[in-house]
Amino acid sequence: MELANIEKLLEKYLDAETSIAEEKELKNYFLSDNVAPHLQEYQAMFGYFSTSKNERFTKTIQLKRKKTNWKWLSVAASIVLLVSVYTGYQNNQQKKAEKIYAETRMAFGMLAANLNKGNDAILQLQHFEDTKNKIFKQPKK
Repeated sequence: MELANIEKLLEKYLDAETSIAEEKELKNYFLSDNVAPHLQEYQAMFGYFSTSKNERFTKTIQLKRKKTNWKWLSVAASIVLLVSVYTGYQNNQQKKAEKIYAETRMAFGMLAANLNKGNDAILQLQHFEDTKNKIFKQPKK
């Protein structure tokens, strides 16, 4: 009866349908010395499971570190720096141009004011000349 039970449990084990208690029963059977001859091929498998459980890996494992790709980061930083310098240069040039335009406009305004003063002075001289000519009755040239 026990052999028939073991064969049923082995079939369930191969179909992955056994419980932990049933697997322990199979393990105990195959680790004993009285295994049926037609089931001895499974004895090696269960023997391997019990011995491999006690194995330990003692060597150190060198894990590869994931290197950060600094080259791409430096390229991106260089591009950002170039764009910001170019933009700053353009803004600086525009501010200089606006400042020069304002100074030129102020200079032309001062020139126009002085020319208007000169024109006023010439008009006064012309008025004086006309008045003098009326008084002294000199002919016009």
